[in-house]
Amino acid sequence: GTTCKVTTLNGAHDVLFGGINPEPIEKNYAVSQAYLRKHPHDICLVTDGDADRVGGMDGRGNYLSTHQLICLLLNHLIVNRCSVGCPQPTGALGTAHATARRVVKALTTTSMVDKICAARGLQMTETGVGFKYICAEMLKGDVLLGAEESGGIGFQGHIPERDGIAAGLMLLEMLAMKKVSVNKLLANLEKEFGPHGYGRIDMHYPLEKRAALMDFCKNNPPTRLLRSPLAGVKSYDGVKFVAQDSSWLMLRGSGTEPILRIYAEAKSEVDVRKLLRLGVKLTKQV
Repeated sequence: GTTCKVTTLNGAHDVLFGGINPEPIEKNYAVSQAYLRKHPHDICLVTDGDADRVGGMDGRGNYLSTHQLICLLLNHLIVNRCSVGCPQPTGALGTAHATARRVVKALTTTSMVDKICAARGLQMTETGVGFKYICAEMLKGDVLLGAEESGGIGFQGHIPERDGIAAGLMLLEMLAMKKVSVNKLLANLEKEFGPHGYGRIDMHYPLEKRAALMDFCKNNPPTRLLRSPLAGVKSYDGVKFVAQDSSWLMLRGSGTEPILRIYAEAKSEVDVRKLLRLGVKLTKQV
């Protein structure tokens, strides 16, 4: 059996969340990071105020991105829970779990998901940003996992909605089954599918100029992203440029405020920063 000692931080009922923004992103983790450096654990799970999104850190306070958590969970469902090609279904999420053939992700989510699906014989469906689009796909059935960049993750055999508590429990199950560190599991994924650095910039951008910017980007795509020729452009939610080496750059406006989000993924953090700078340069064309 496996024993699990749980330490709870910031768990008191407090409508002001102790003065911390309850969004599960790295800039809000400072207090917990300091605690983990003095008191190491195996993993730190983080949720937002209503616990429908999950974030995390390793046991010493190093940030784990939502992309990393999504890939860990997807691989866990496929390999450890034997969800694909399994003679007998396993796990608490029901018998259908063993036969699901589809994975759904929002288009701002890591392309490592695409590579895992291709390697494991799963169909990958990409949607616009917003869990409502993922939910619509999950309701059609046959979906093993639905996930978005913000940390919203849904599972087959559960509600067709994001659930940060369920995602956290699944990560704990993964560690209990594998009995190695989360960093070792991530290193194994990178060894198989390559490194995937990620970055995002949120910048103020006038609402009245956004439509013209999106049109410009769609109609004037770069011929390459850094060293790789462009493979395609997706423009059904913002504009996303995808290169042949699977790196990508995306520009998308907030639905509620004059904020433009620039996202990028590449093989190194240096290349991610270069792509983000290219994104900022594009905003000045309009």
